[in-house]
Amino acid sequence: MNVFITGIGHTPLGRQPNLSVKQLTEQAVNLALADSGESLDAIQAAWFSNVRQGQMEKQNSIRGQCALNAMGFSRIPIFNIENACASSSSGLFNACMAIESGMFDTVLVAGTEKMFYPEKKAEMMTAFFGGTDIHQLQQTWDFFCELETDPQIRARLNTPGAWNTQSFFMDIYAAMARQHMRTYGTTQRQIAAVAAKNHAHSTMNPLAQYQIDMSIDEVLGSPEIAWPLTRAMCAPISDGASAVVLSSARSLSAQGLERAIRITGIGAASTVNRDFADMDQHCVHLAARRAYAMADITPQDIDVVEVHDASSFAELLQIENLGLCERGESGTYTESGGTSLGGRTPVNVSGGLVSKGHPIAATGLIQIHELVTQLRHEAGDRQVKSARTAVAENGGGFLKYEDAAAIVTVLSNQRN
Repeated sequence: MNVFITGIGHTPLGRQPNLSVKQLTEQAVNLALADSGESLDAIQAAWFSNVRQGQMEKQNSIRGQCALNAMGFSRIPIFNIENACASSSSGLFNACMAIESGMFDTVLVAGTEKMFYPEKKAEMMTAFFGGTDIHQLQQTWDFFCELETDPQIRARLNTPGAWNTQSFFMDIYAAMARQHMRTYGTTQRQIAAVAAKNHAHSTMNPLAQYQIDMSIDEVLGSPEIAWPLTRAMCAPISDGASAVVLSSARSLSAQGLERAIRITGIGAASTVNRDFADMDQHCVHLAARRAYAMADITPQDIDVVEVHDASSFAELLQIENLGLCERGESGTYTESGGTSLGGRTPVNVSGGLVSKGHPIAATGLIQIHELVTQLRHEAGDRQVKSARTAVAENGGGFLKYEDAAAIVTVLSNQRN
C-alpha cells in the first residue's frame, strides 16, 4: 500500500465541558495540517467520525460538514463515518482505499467526541446501549449468565432487569474475563498488572487524561465495577479529537517523505457467527491476519502496539488475537514485562484507553497518533527503542460475544 501519514494532531483528553465538537475538531485538524505542512486548501476530501453528537445534541446526518465547514472547509466531499469505537479507524480505512484508487492525493481524516455532558448524566450513560443490538440486550446478558459458575455472581446477574441497572459493557467484559480465568487460569492480579503498566506509561504522555502512576495493589484496591474489574481497569468518560493528513506516494516530495509514515496494511472485519470457544475466528484475529498479509509481516516483526483496552482484560484478549503470545498466555506474558516499555513488544505506551482516555469516535486516530510519534522517534521518555513496525487494534461496539467492528492497521517508517 502506498499511502502515507504526513500530519497528525490530537487534543488533550479529559472532560472538556466548555469545548464544543466544532472547537475540538478545529484544534485537532489545525495541528495535523501544521504537522503535515499542508494548507487547508490542499485537502481534496475528508472523512469525519463522531458517535455521540446525534443523540446528545440532536445534530444528525451532516456532523462532519457542520464541524469542518465551520473552520473553513468548502466544496470538497465530506463523508460521515459512524462505527462505534472503531469510527475514526474506519474513516482511515475508507480514506486509504480512496487514495489507493488514485481518486485523491491529499485527504483528511478526523474523529471527535464529546462524551461529558454534566447536565445530561443519565442520557450520557444510556447512550452506551447504542453500541450493541438493542433488541438483543436481554439475550446477550442471558448468554453470559449461563456461562457463570459462581453462584453469587450468577444470582446478581439473574436479578430481573440487571442488564439495565449495571454497567452493561463493563459487565460483559467482566464476564469474558471470568471465562478466560476459568479456561486458562488467568488471575485478577494479572489483569491489574495490565492497568498498572498502562498507568505507568501514561505518566510520560502529556496528552493523557490520567497521568498518575498506580501499583498493582492500588489498581486492585480501587472501587469494584464488576468482578474482577475495578475502576482503574476501566476506561473513563473522555472528550477529545484527533486528525491525520494522508498523502499518496506520487504526491510526496523528497522533503515531505522524510517524516511520512507509511500505512503498509489495514484489515477490517465484523462480528463472526462462530462457536464461542473458536477464538481463531474472532473478528479481531481475522482483521489482524488481513492486515499482516497486506503488509507482509508476522507478529514477530512488530515493535510497538496500541490496542483497544476499554477494560484491562480487553488488552489481554487482544494481544492474543494479534498473535503477540499464545492463547491463554497473555496474563503471564504481561506479568513478565513483555508488553511494558523496554519489553519484547511494548503495548499501549500511550497509557491505553484506561489511562490516556477513550473519546469513542476519536480513539482509533489517537492510537495512530501515538504510533506515528513512535515511528518518527519523537516520543520522548516513552520512546520504544528502534521502533520500525507498529500495529493499532481498534474495536467497536459489541455483538453476540465479540466486537461488532474491528480495524487493524500496520504502520512502518520504512519508505519503500
